[in-house]
Amino acid sequence: MGPGRIGVKDWTIAAGVAGILLITGLSDQRSAAGPALLGYALLATGGLVLVARRRAPVAVLVATGVCALGYEVAGFPVFAVAYLVAVYAAVRAGHRTATVVVSAIMLAALPLAAISSGRPDTGAAFAEARGVLELAWLIAAGAAGEALRQAEHRAEEAERTREESARRRADEERLHIARELHDSLTHQISVIKVQSEVAVHLAQRRGEQVPEALLAIRDAGREAARELRATLQVLRDDERSGPHGLDHIQELVRKARATGLNATLTVDGQRVDLPSAVDRTAYRIVQESLTNVTRHAAAAGASVRIHYRPGSVAIRIDDDGTATPDSVPVPGVGLIGMRERVTALGGRLRAEPRSDGGFAVHAELPVDRPS
Repeated sequence: MGPGRIGVKDWTIAAGVAGILLITGLSDQRSAAGPALLGYALLATGGLVLVARRRAPVAVLVATGVCALGYEVAGFPVFAVAYLVAVYAAVRAGHRTATVVVSAIMLAALPLAAISSGRPDTGAAFAEARGVLELAWLIAAGAAGEALRQAEHRAEEAERTREESARRRADEERLHIARELHDSLTHQISVIKVQSEVAVHLAQRRGEQVPEALLAIRDAGREAARELRATLQVLRDDERSGPHGLDHIQELVRKARATGLNATLTVDGQRVDLPSAVDRTAYRIVQESLTNVTRHAAAAGASVRIHYRPGSVAIRIDDDGTATPDSVPVPGVGLIGMRERVTALGGRLRAEPRSDGGFAVHAELPVDRPS
C-alpha cells in the first residue's frame, strides 16, 4: 500500500490504540480531577488520529502530543501509547529532527501538565520516575522506527541494484542482437530485394510477363527490409534514450500522428508514482500497440487511454482498423513480448478484435508492492 492512501490496516491500528487508551482511562476514572468528558474525547482522538500517520507523520506526531498533554491536564495519567506509535511512524518516514524537537517539548511539558491536573500523586519523585520511563520508551520507539527505515532503505537499494543490473544486461543483449541482425540478415535481405527488383525490371523492359512468384519475392523482400530497419531502429533507440515511462506517452502519440494516424491520448484517475518496472512495461505496451497499428492495422484512428485505479494502472489502445470479431490474430513477437512482461508483473493482458471492428489491447498492471 502506498504512503498516500489510508487502508483497513491503518484504521485497525488507530481504533485499537484508541480502545486501549479509553479502557485505561475508564479504569482510572475515579481519580480524574478534571472534566472527564473532555479527557475521554482526547483519549479517543489521540488514538484515532493515527489513521493518518503514514500520510502526514509530523502532523500526527504533534496531534498525538497535544492530546496526551490535554488528557494529562484533565486528570487522566494514561501512558501516551498513541504518541509512541506516532514517534515510530515519524522516524520511519525519515523525520528524525522534527521527532526529536517535538519529543523534547513533550518531555518538558508532561510533568507540568501532570502537576496542573491537581492529582495527589504528582509529586516531584513521581514526575522524575515517570519522566525516565517515558524517555526510555521514546528512545525505544524511535530506535525501532529508525531500524525499520534503514532496513527498508537497504531493501530498496538492493532492488534498485538488481533492476539496474538486469536492465544493463538487457541493454547489452539488445545491442548484441542488433549487431547480429545487421551483420547477418541485412546484407542477405538486401541482396534478395535488389536481385528480385532487377529481375522484375528486366522482364518488364523486355515486355515479358513477370511471374507471380517473382513479384511475391520482390514484395516480400521490400517488406522484410522495412521490418528489419524498424526493428534495428527500436533496438538502437532503446540504448540511446534509456528507459521510458508513462511520462513519455505523449511523444509516442505525437509520432503516431506524424505517420497520418489520428491518435488521441486520455489520462484519468489520480496519478501515482509507479514502480519503475511497471512504468517501463506500460510504455512498451503503448509503443508496441501503436507500432502495430501504423504498420498492420490499416487504421485511420487510434485511441490510447491511461486509467489510474486504486492499486493498479490500466492501459487500453483501440484502433478502427480492418480486424473483425471473426478474424483470428496471429500473435507476433511484439504481442508475445507484451504478454510476457505483463505476466511477470502479475498483471493481465487482453489483445483481441473489437466487436464493432478494429483491434483492442487492454492491460492492467498492479501498482502496489506487498507491504
